[in-house]
Amino acid sequence: MKVRVRMFPFLLVLFAVLTVFIVSPMAQEKPADNMQLVREKIQTDKKLFIAQNMNLTESEAKVFWPVYENYQKDLEKLVDKTVKLIENYSANYQTMTEEAAKELINGYLAIEGERVALMKSFLPKFRKVLPEKKVARYYQLENKIDAVVNYGLAKQIPLVK
Repeated sequence: MKVRVRMFPFLLVLFAVLTVFIVSPMAQEKPADNMQLVREKIQTDKKLFIAQNMNLTESEAKVFWPVYENYQKDLEKLVDKTVKLIENYSANYQTMTEEAAKELINGYLAIEGERVALMKSFLPKFRKVLPEKKVARYYQLENKIDAVVNYGLAKQIPLVK
């Protein structure tokens, strides 16, 4: 229960941003020019959420945060790919062809494969700096964030016609 209470404000902001900046192309609106500032705010809020829920000791925090930052940099590349995929879907939504649908599915699966590969590649790094239970907790927190983001996107993005 503790995680849900602390997670709510962060996820509310994240969902609002996703709705406005990623999904709004479906409604033919242009996203604001300050996307980088919004992304920085989300990253700051996410880091605070992680910090509040990891219960790190001072020595753990010292070695955890550099690994976290590197992971987030690589994860951001996948977010960029996802945004491009959604923008491509939005651009082709009204006139979706079989080829565009094929590219959409292939792109999605490629991104998901990269996401799993990234998690696997960082697992030994997190295990090197944290006890196993805290590594599991961190992966759970990332999974909870992903689940809420995916739910929000699924709710907003219409099915292929």
